[in-house]
Amino acid sequence: MDMSPFFFGLYKFVKYGVYPLTWIIGCIATALVIAWLPYSPRRQRWLRSLLVAGFVLLFLMGAPIVSYSVMSVLEGWYPPSQPLAGPFDAIVVLGGGIREQGTLRRTVELSDESRHRTLCGIELYQQRAAPLLVMTGGDARVFGASPREAPAMKDWAVKLGVPPEAVIIEERARTTYENAVRTRQVLGQTTSILLVTSAYHIPRATALFRKQGFNATPYACGFHARHDLTEMLSDLSLLDFLPNSKAFQRMTEGVEEASGLVLYWLAGKL
Repeated sequence: MDMSPFFFGLYKFVKYGVYPLTWIIGCIATALVIAWLPYSPRRQRWLRSLLVAGFVLLFLMGAPIVSYSVMSVLEGWYPPSQPLAGPFDAIVVLGGGIREQGTLRRTVELSDESRHRTLCGIELYQQRAAPLLVMTGGDARVFGASPREAPAMKDWAVKLGVPPEAVIIEERARTTYENAVRTRQVLGQTTSILLVTSAYHIPRATALFRKQGFNATPYACGFHARHDLTEMLSDLSLLDFLPNSKAFQRMTEGVEEASGLVLYWLAGKL
């Protein structure tokens, strides 16, 4: 069942609550409010605690050793395996975002995640893993309207040599759950699929598609972690302990995805 516009907007808004940046801003904002209040020993203790908490969160969330450990656990859930036990009935590629047209960006573009996933699907089709390529992804904006992901993914696949008749699009899904439900509606009784998405997204996506009755074989692409957790911890350097913006972004993605796994499980969708 699809979410109503209200609940979809609420779902998007609630996601901000799990972002590390939200936690850090919350600590700093509360500390600023306390700093403006009249002095008292109790308020002074709270002020110090909040500033320390904000600093520790910022340091840990931006440290590569922490963020890439989280990514390594998610991406290592289904380790890469070769060869694939195909052929399959279809290759299903999940959209990962789209960039809208503007005064500088003259045409609609796929996000890096969508582009990488689409390329993986194209390569699998060219390897004859399945006769059909299914692109799923719609308009995920809360307010207004934006281009849908699936048609843009198909356009790119056709430009790279995939026959148009071999590509099916599902352009209404806004969440991973809706990707699974609507793909089931599109493919009917077809069950054997090769599921293509970003490596950190594979655990949740695979569980959702299997819940819909698909015999889904995960195919991960776009790994952020270089090693699994054991090898990563044995290959550390000083730079792995120094925070940077890229690691902070990876941590945000990892926390969001881990939270999604928990919430979908609690909702009985996995």
